[in-house]
Amino acid sequence: MSSPAGPKRPPREADRIKVWFRCVPREDWLPYDTEGLWATRLGADTARANNVPFLQDGVAEGETVRFRTDDDGVHWAAGRAADSGNCTVRVLPVPDGPLGRDARAVHKRLAAFGLTGEVYSAEFPLVALTVPGGADLRGVKALLIRGRDEGWWNFEVSCVTDAWRAA
Repeated sequence: MSSPAGPKRPPREADRIKVWFRCVPREDWLPYDTEGLWATRLGADTARANNVPFLQDGVAEGETVRFRTDDDGVHWAAGRAADSGNCTVRVLPVPDGPLGRDARAVHKRLAAFGLTGEVYSAEFPLVALTVPGGADLRGVKALLIRGRDEGWWNFEVSCVTDAWRAA
């Protein structure tokens, strides 16, 4: 039986857009002032982020964002319309630490929590992770802190929820 709005259809390729965010470059960090995230268009000016950001703070995979389309057809983020309940964590392995520059080792350590993510590059093994709202947030936080304290990695949490703060 379908809903009153009709059967749910999978996103079409035309529904997939790139939404661009303006970010402030940081000293000793990636030198970019924009970041594009793939998204699924939900309406005329809203889309759901389909990947995790490496640079943009305050956004997580699954968030619904508002955007404006400029005269060149570029979709620029204009704010968050709805939270996903997810958090974004970025982990950079310490090159001379126990994990070396191995992004896979970072994933392996955090795999038990069901985190997904992406690696920036082999040369710069920054791992951007989506922490689902239903994950063991206390456990994730404890492991992140342990890894930092034991010299495995440095990390930052760039998008948090009330549940993350409370964990």
